[in-house]
Amino acid sequence: MERILEVQNIEKYYGNKSNLTKAIDNISFNVDKGEFVGIMGASGSGKTTLLNCISTIDRVTSGHIIVSNEDITKLKGNKLNKFRREELGFIFQDFNLLDTLTCGENIALALTIQRVNAREIDKKVNEIAEKLEIKEILKKYPYQVSGGQKQRVASARAIITNPKIVLADEPTGALDSKSARQLLENFEYLNQKLKATILMVTHDAFTASYANRILFIKDGKIFNELIKENDTRKQFFEKIIEVQTLLGGDLNNVI
Repeated sequence: MERILEVQNIEKYYGNKSNLTKAIDNISFNVDKGEFVGIMGASGSGKTTLLNCISTIDRVTSGHIIVSNEDITKLKGNKLNKFRREELGFIFQDFNLLDTLTCGENIALALTIQRVNAREIDKKVNEIAEKLEIKEILKKYPYQVSGGQKQRVASARAIITNPKIVLADEPTGALDSKSARQLLENFEYLNQKLKATILMVTHDAFTASYANRILFIKDGKIFNELIKENDTRKQFFEKIIEVQTLLGGDLNNVI
């Protein structure tokens, strides 16, 4: 199995000597190509800081993050921008679609920035739109389509460049239950059919149950790990709840 991500002994501190906060405490783990990994933990556990470090939004204090054999903690300037643009896909809680662009233009944006020729862009946009069943809305604007269709446009935009990893931070946080389920089924499709490697931060056990592996973060450290293997999603959900109970968090925040 191809190793996509290696997180090696990373630490992240905030503040100064008189008021130092350790957000990440010596975390290490790997992600292989085609995995769908969830990261869970209570508010303040360090899970979003971890995702921010992997996405290069934040810099680690020590340790290394390696994506496809490249140490991204050493990247700067244009090389860092190129990495973000070409190797990462992002799915945001509120989609972050531009209302002044059509759905098709939103999907194509990353390729346009990379100066891919127009014919190739059209081909790629049509291919991904067909797979996600949104061809009929490519000429519409985001405000003219449903929430579920916006989700698919955002997902198409995230994977149009064939990124090494798709990163999602609380992707269902602002959605009603029906829209959340649609988005998670969409993630399943991206992972299982299009072989996208997904790393998703969530506090919600139902959302996490769609992943194949869960890393639980507590006080900046990996507290536990669950692997779905042959479990049904319901069985996996119940195991997630058990670990949440051990974590000592408020279960009302995870169900």
